[in-house]
Parts: sequence; structure tokens; C-alpha cells
Amino acid sequence: LATGPRQHDGIFYEIRTYDIKPAKMKEFLEMINKYIHFRTAHSELVGLWYSELGAMNKVFHIWKYDNFAHRTAVRQALANDKDWQGKFISAALPLVEKQHNEVAYLVPWCQLGKPPKEGGVYEWVTFQMKPGGPALWGEAFRAAINAHINTGYTSLIGVFHTEYGLLNTVHVLWWNESPDHRAAGRHNAHEDARVVAAVRNSVRFLESQQNVLLIPLQCSPLK
Repeated sequence: LATGPRQHDGIFYEIRTYDIKPAKMKEFLEMINKYIHFRTAHSELVGLWYSELGAMNKVFHIWKYDNFAHRTAVRQALANDKDWQGKFISAALPLVEKQHNEVAYLVPWCQLGKPPKEGGVYEWVTFQMKPGGPALWGEAFRAAINAHINTGYTSLIGVFHTEYGLLNTVHVLWWNESPDHRAAGRHNAHEDARVVAAVRNSVRFLESQQNVLLIPLQCSPLK
């Protein structure tokens, strides 16, 4: 099956999701804010959030790498970083129930964006698309995304499709001023004939969808 446009740019993003023990969430977040500078000394952190709605006790973080050799070098350096291993890893791992990671690329028509201002909330929307990759569903999916952007109620941060992990998964990261602002915008979008038409065309290729409201940590570059 076709997988879509060839990935010419070696840059990719590692999406890591940690399930934290419910009684340890506050402690884990405090540790991240205190010690994350040891980790970001080695590679670029795009954003770090915790889940508020749609999932419980999860921490999401996205790391940017130039290529796979870059990631290998970073992982080796982290293993030898006594501050990172001794002050964070050794204390944090007992607080974690499960870890999950994916490697994803930005879709060819999307660049990583930034919110218009700090202080809002993020929405992490995961779409499981039918097999075939962007060559099959890319244009319809892009039209649906653009239709939502054109309403003006939300800001697109990035659209990622997986390379490692569950394939044909697309993660879309949105920013809104508040949960209520998002809710009002969604209501208006559902009454917009252009959005409805674009979404109906896109859902022909959709198998499932999950939405999670995310709150950025103090240390997150995307706030």
C-alpha cells in the first residue's frame, strides 16, 4: 500500500506518554519541573503536558531529533549523565506505571507552530486512519483540518503521522484560550456547512478518534 509523499527531511519527533500512579502525580510533576533542565541539555523538548480531560494521570512529552543517529547519541549521553540518572530517573521510575513511545513526522503540509499567547490549553487528538497512509487519506484529512482552522476558533500547533508505533495514526495538537472557548468554537464549527462537508469526506477513512485536554507544565516550551 502507498504510504504517501517520501520523507525527505530527516527530522522526526518522539512522542512519549507516561502513565503515572494516581497518588504520585503531583510528586512526578514537581520532579519534572525541578530536574528537566538536565534532560533538555541533551536535545530539544517541544512540549510537556499532563492530561486533564479524556485521560487520567498521563504525562505527554514531545522531543525533536535531527535523525536516528542523533537520537542514539542523545540516549547514550543520557545513560551516562549522572545528574539525570541520579536525581531524576532513579526517583521517578517508581512513580511510573507504564511508558509508551512513538516516532512521528510532521505531515508534509504542516510546520510546527506556536500558540498566539501563553496561558491557554492544548488538545491532543488522535485519529486512527484506514491503512494506506497519507496517499490515501492525506488530502481529505488536510481539508478537514483547514476547515477547522478557517473558523478562527482554534490554533493548529502540529499534525504528526506515525512511523513507529501503531501505523496510520495521526496526532493533531491544537491550542485554545480555555476549555470553554474550545467548546464554543466546536459548537459553531458543527453548524458551519463548510466544516461539516469537509469532516464528512474525511471520516470515510477514519477508524477511531480520541481527544485529550492537556495542561502545559511550567517547564514546557509550549505554554
